[in-house]
Amino acid sequence: MITQANKTHIDKIDIDDELIKIIDEKSKNVISLIQKNIEKYSSVAFANSLGAEDMVLIDLIQKNKLSVEAFSIDTGRLPPETYNLIQKVEDKYQFKIKLYFPDHQKVESYVNTNGINAFYSSVDLRKSCCAIRKVEPLNRALKDKKVWITGMRQEQSQTRFALKEEEFDETHQSQKLNPLSTWSELEVWAYIKINDVPYNTLHDQFYPSIGCAPCTRAISAGEDIRAGRWWWEDPQNKECGLHVK
Repeated sequence: MITQANKTHIDKIDIDDELIKIIDEKSKNVISLIQKNIEKYSSVAFANSLGAEDMVLIDLIQKNKLSVEAFSIDTGRLPPETYNLIQKVEDKYQFKIKLYFPDHQKVESYVNTNGINAFYSSVDLRKSCCAIRKVEPLNRALKDKKVWITGMRQEQSQTRFALKEEEFDETHQSQKLNPLSTWSELEVWAYIKINDVPYNTLHDQFYPSIGCAPCTRAISAGEDIRAGRWWWEDPQNKECGLHVK
């Protein structure tokens, strides 16, 4: 689904009283959901992939002083714009995003065996790369965590249309929160504009979904918002492994 937020620069997004009211109500629900889980489980982590949705969550968490550990995974193949955003976020909110890195021996073995860009060759090699660079670091990050938060939304892809706000993650044996699951693309960007939240500048170049640089491209008008991720694969199965049940 392509919305006004994708088609135009953020400054051209129209914001009226009704939209502000909707965003305010949804923001309160996000805070309430996270706070409820903090009180119940104490150990809550936010897997911040540095997308637009994650910037909304960072703003809400920091402004409301919610006791949540924010972390991100540096795969070693991120665009420079993403690293710039990390610095902007830390400067604005005066806190550190904890970074997790892949095991260097596994990365070296994969690259030396298969090639630097082997993920283009087959789905299996792409998933193997994601497993090394993303999934394994995530597993370390979530060790002993009772709750983890994501910025996923139902609108983002065919694989997420039934996404719930709260579910049990069998893989990590923890609660998984998707507080923005019912938010629209427009609502996300309206929140960012209203609250002057920093975001990845690649979004202004028609990159609605941003991951590793070699696996991310800009999209054209009419394309799905996840079309720029692993564009050479079947859209019904495009996940990196972080959120596959």
